[in-house]
Amino acid sequence: MSRKDQEQALAVRAVIESYVKACRSGDTMALRALFHDEASMSGFLGGAEILGTPEPFFDAVAQNPAPQTTGLPYEATIKAVIVSDRIGTVELHEQGYLGMNFINHFHLMLEDGQWYITAKLFESAPENGRDT
Repeated sequence: MSRKDQEQALAVRAVIESYVKACRSGDTMALRALFHDEASMSGFLGGAEILGTPEPFFDAVAQNPAPQTTGLPYEATIKAVIVSDRIGTVELHEQGYLGMNFINHFHLMLEDGQWYITAKLFESAPENGRDT
């Protein structure tokens, strides 16, 4: 991997680390700043299919107590980061977020020197369900 690719991979990882920090603290403004204005979000939440924008996610974060304030355990692990020039993909596993576990796949784009999440694909499972 070239030095430039390594630097881009670190920058992409930093966006997802910021996502985790914002989720942990319930900071919806920080979350919004990470997503592109035209971002999409889709997946399965409790078995229900979700297709649309991240707005319902931002609302859920705003309406629920943040893990940081509840003291409930919340773990997030980046499983993979792949970067090809100006696009990137990240797999993130979360445990204990809003009472569920999540497998997330993020797509990111570099726009005007800044990495943005353009798509989030996710699947949830109850906390006592299968491992993520």
